[in-house]
Amino acid sequence: MEKQRVGASQETDKVVTRFAPSPTGFLHIGGARTALFNWLFARHTGGKFLLRIEDTDRARSTEPAIEAILDGMHWLGLDWDGDTVFQFARAARHAEVANAMLESGHAYRCYATPEELAELREQQRAAKLPMRYDGRWRDRDPGDAPEGTPYVIRLKAEREGESVIEDRVQGRVVVRNAELDDMILLRSDGTPTYMLAVVVDDHDMGVTHVIRGDDHLNNAFRQLGIIKAMGWPEPIYAHVPLIHGADGNKLSKRHGAVGVDAYRDEMGLLPEAVCNYLLRLGWGHGDAEIISREQAVEWFDLAGVGRSPSRFDFKKLENLNAHYIREADDARLAALVKSRVETRLDISIDTDGEALLTAAMAALKPRAKTLDELAEGALFLFETRPLSLDEKAATLLEGGATALLEKTGEALQGIVDWSVPALEEAVRQVAEDAGIGLGKIAQPLRAALTGRATSPGIFDVLALLGREESLGRIGDQIKQAE
Repeated sequence: MEKQRVGASQETDKVVTRFAPSPTGFLHIGGARTALFNWLFARHTGGKFLLRIEDTDRARSTEPAIEAILDGMHWLGLDWDGDTVFQFARAARHAEVANAMLESGHAYRCYATPEELAELREQQRAAKLPMRYDGRWRDRDPGDAPEGTPYVIRLKAEREGESVIEDRVQGRVVVRNAELDDMILLRSDGTPTYMLAVVVDDHDMGVTHVIRGDDHLNNAFRQLGIIKAMGWPEPIYAHVPLIHGADGNKLSKRHGAVGVDAYRDEMGLLPEAVCNYLLRLGWGHGDAEIISREQAVEWFDLAGVGRSPSRFDFKKLENLNAHYIREADDARLAALVKSRVETRLDISIDTDGEALLTAAMAALKPRAKTLDELAEGALFLFETRPLSLDEKAATLLEGGATALLEKTGEALQGIVDWSVPALEEAVRQVAEDAGIGLGKIAQPLRAALTGRATSPGIFDVLALLGREESLGRIGDQIKQAE
């Protein structure tokens, strides 16, 4: 059977981890953290990180969902080693293992009908007993079943003693074997169950460390039955507590975005911010909060994973994203923001516009927590004259503000060197001559230039818009006030 191993490690001491999502929808943010932990542990130890798509649920698995998972992995920078393994394509191998267990006496044919099993469950429910298969065909002669009767193949699970997992996160976990039933390995139509497929694939892929959510801890004990029956080496388990919402319940749609694509597209977050936040969600390294990818690879170990569920804090994630926006390359940010500006204004930004957007990033970055906020802050650069003022901006041009705006426009007309120092000197002189603070000039000037009450520094705004556009916008508001 070893000849059928898929992507198995050649070195017995080499760490091999895997991420195995089901393609029934988007890449869940909790799944993204699982993938990150697996990726980091593999990279930290110099091992391999593998990707398996568990697409055995044919009714719910879709190509768009597979693409969404791969896209999310690429966005997060979680590259995997070797080819992507698709579980459904390995169904024959799964069945081969089930039949091998049947031949060795570690599994048996069960001819119980759906009606019998439904009646059994009803009896157990009425008696308030755990609902599990009672082993009625475990030691029965298959010849007792009428010829042609459909059957499933069940694991002949151990009934005596205990099963123990020395979990790298949860510690020592013990389950009495009497609590485990004879689970189905092959359905009556010959298709493998999830439990069988996972174990076979992990073995054939050479997986040494199974790092996954602690909602799979119970599954681990059932899967151990297959591993022991086949005489395969047991993987090292690390069951990570789930992510909870602010209310303490398991993270779900009602808490907000749960798909990785929403963090990118709708929330406007950077992948490095999302990864940094997910890393700190249940894992720690001293007091470090801002952790680069290189540091994460160097520091990550399973001992740093906590046993308690973490609570997702969207505000904290946004604040972390603000840090990464300030650190990001201006050209990269401009490329990410471009489509958002184009969509809002229904325009197409040309090469010169891209250059302007890039130049504006230094002034826009300090004020933005998300790409959406960056885009919102950049809109004034591409809006056409005459500008429509929002309500707050309009109030800034009331009273004597227009007269001050006119004096400012006249002063700016005389500037040949359209640079921030020269612009600042001219505007400050207007304020000084009028005997007022700079803010009294800056606010109506901001309203005239951007149509808003808030913007980057007013001298940055003037420099970015340029001489002709700046003077034109100021003139538009003066005319409108006449």
